Amino acid sequence: MTKRRHLPAIFATVALASACTDDEGSEGGGDPGGMAIDDFPRRETLYTTGSAWEPPSDFNTVSPGQVTGLNGLGYEFLYLFDTAEQRLTPWLAEFGDWTAADVFELTLRDGILWSDGKQMTADDVVYTVELGKIRGVPYGHVWTLLESAEAVDALTVRFTFKEARHQVWDNFLYTTEIVPKHVFEQYSEEDLVNGALDPEPVVSGPYEVHSFDEERLAWVKREDWWATEALGLEVQPRFIVDHVTLGNAETLTRLIDGSLDLANNFLPGIADYIEGEPRISTYYDKPPFMAAANTAMLIPNTTRKPLDDPAFRRAMAFAISPGEIVDAVYGGMVAEASPTGLLPIWEHYYDAEALAEDGFAFESSRAIDVLREAGYEDRDGDGFVEDLDGESFAFKLVVPAGWTDWEAAARSIASDLRDVGIDVTEEFIDAADVDAARGSGDFDLLINNGSGITNSPWSHYRYLYELPVGETQTVSNFSRWESEDAWELTQQLATVATEDESYPKLIAELQRLSLRELPAIPIWYNGAWSQASNAVWTGWPSEESEAPVYPNFWAEMWGLGAVRMLTNLKLVE
Repeated sequence: MTKRRHLPAIFATVALASACTDDEGSEGGGDPGGMAIDDFPRRETLYTTGSAWEPPSDFNTVSPGQVTGLNGLGYEFLYLFDTAEQRLTPWLAEFGDWTAADVFELTLRDGILWSDGKQMTADDVVYTVELGKIRGVPYGHVWTLLESAEAVDALTVRFTFKEARHQVWDNFLYTTEIVPKHVFEQYSEEDLVNGALDPEPVVSGPYEVHSFDEERLAWVKREDWWATEALGLEVQPRFIVDHVTLGNAETLTRLIDGSLDLANNFLPGIADYIEGEPRISTYYDKPPFMAAANTAMLIPNTTRKPLDDPAFRRAMAFAISPGEIVDAVYGGMVAEASPTGLLPIWEHYYDAEALAEDGFAFESSRAIDVLREAGYEDRDGDGFVEDLDGESFAFKLVVPAGWTDWEAAARSIASDLRDVGIDVTEEFIDAADVDAARGSGDFDLLINNGSGITNSPWSHYRYLYELPVGETQTVSNFSRWESEDAWELTQQLATVATEDESYPKLIAELQRLSLRELPAIPIWYNGAWSQASNAVWTGWPSEESEAPVYPNFWAEMWGLGAVRMLTNLKLVE
């Protein structure tokens, strides 16, 4: 599941101990290494919150949990993915190309220096990729594709593939941070998989760790960042201070008074503040305000009757009102999902014919008709249909307790389903218990938003259809729907280059299958929550930006170009 960035209604707040009013010291002067966090000049400092949910501790970029900004501010990627142009753009890599059907060669930019002064070389890239051979490293799947990775010379790496899966490889190139071999080879395999590592990491990015405490992590700008010379890019804030997530009330107060610059969490009612406070901005200046980050879907456990019947799931899809959730729960801060489940960045792949034939929209009378046509009737007169064997059933729809927007959405969904004769009750349990139930299959219905922004719709169909289904499902196919045809098409899609003429055709075939089978029911697009203050810094990304990026510090956004946001910021006069 995507890490939660929603703030419960009651949340213990932490003090924002920062110099946010009068500047102290001379701007640009003094040794940043010897400067205390509280002494950072305000007009050189960016204050953020919404990504860190506990005190800074994990500085290991190899492990799944890490401090805010470690990948992006500190470690970097070979490529970035441009969501507007739908293409990879070279970053640490200067260029790369398939030199044969099963060979990809990549050349690093010359002159990239680690923060300890050593040069990044092809050996660092090979070492990083080969870390995937260690059991427990999250990107180990790349070795199901690769035969070898070798340094041809100081800047060139040759990757030879067992199977050239273009979409999977593209995803790897912009989601895997390159680490310094000369530092990481000192750690044991156990440390690399489970250790917190050095809190003063040796990095290649525009910032390095300055200091941290229980409530915040401070970054300081590197003056020798390679992209300034190579790409003409310069990050504007000299310091970045990221705070352990604040409560709703304090976050709003700090945004309004200008002591907080960027909040990357769900703030209910932010639309009202935007209207009354022009210094607060969002990606869109009107609903849905936020760029879409992932698709929230109703996940049915298809190993349980009658959830195993696509016709029954289709009736559920007609019964649910996404508009009610968008308006009543989110106040227009999100948008209804396409029945395809594909994010708006993939709108050009939507198949109009498939949507016309097999799409759905809220229409309770249609849901009742579909149930009747499929043989589901209320035989005992209790107001709820029985299954095809005449047996009564009652389902629980579980979401994490305290996730107030999802709790409200679950109430709405359950109510809609009861209205058409499907017995569903919402239940709120501990988030860890939801995770455990989703993984083990011990649930009836739940909401999940694991299908998010990537380089390709391939990831969406992998999320829906990946086989085989195991005793525990960790990242995909939580509905446990076994469609050999769909999985075969998904695997084909993974092997095809984006520019290949068969690429959109495969996506269209998968759309049609997913609309007919409905292994999950798309409901709304969760936003890339982002509220920015224009009191000190301005120039935040928006739909009007020439090169749209997401104004967001979430870990998955850095490979989508979030660092460019920091190069485009300007001080308010």
